[in-house]
Amino acid sequence: MNIDFIRERISALRLKKEVSEYKMSLDLGHSKSYIQSISSGRAVPSLNELLYICEYFGVTPKQFFDEETEEPELVNKLLELTRKMSSDDLNMLVSLAERLNEK
Repeated sequence: MNIDFIRERISALRLKKEVSEYKMSLDLGHSKSYIQSISSGRAVPSLNELLYICEYFGVTPKQFFDEETEEPELVNKLLELTRKMSSDDLNMLVSLAERLNEK
């Protein structure tokens, strides 16, 4: 993993969220070109900024850096929804997921 991964991950998550570089920059409290400078490789977010970016996308840092998960925000949402489920409901969900993965 390298700095290109961070840059590409931010771009991919931003596009999935359907937000412009300009809007995301302003939402994070920066100049309008902040995210564009990260996307182009001219800048690298600090650790604090990266944590804010993860929060902005609704993902944990672990999910952000998980290269095998293409939809970390959806995985996080599913995890949050399952925390309050009963064992029976969780077993039903696991069975459904297993069937869907067989296709």
